[in-house]
Amino acid sequence: MAAYLVIQTLSITDPDTYDQYRAQARPLIEAAGGEYLLVGKTVHPYSGDWSPLRVVMIRFKDVATLKACFDSPAYRAIAPLRKASVVGQSVIVED
Repeated sequence: MAAYLVIQTLSITDPDTYDQYRAQARPLIEAAGGEYLLVGKTVHPYSGDWSPLRVVMIRFKDVATLKACFDSPAYRAIAPLRKASVVGQSVIVED
């Protein structure tokens, strides 16, 4: 069953550090089988109070593969860059 990581970015507090994170994260995620379906840099609020700065959606073959990617030593090594540079939330959605 496919699993999707849906990320909403609320604010970028340190653009340079965030760029470092993104440059390292994408190759790791893709090497682990993640496929970027959406990197929405322009978001138009339509309904409710949801108004993220950007939305990202990444598909994995299943939840186990998704979690293995983000629990890997390689990803954990760069996670502090994300935590230091962006405010956001994420959810895993199974198909």
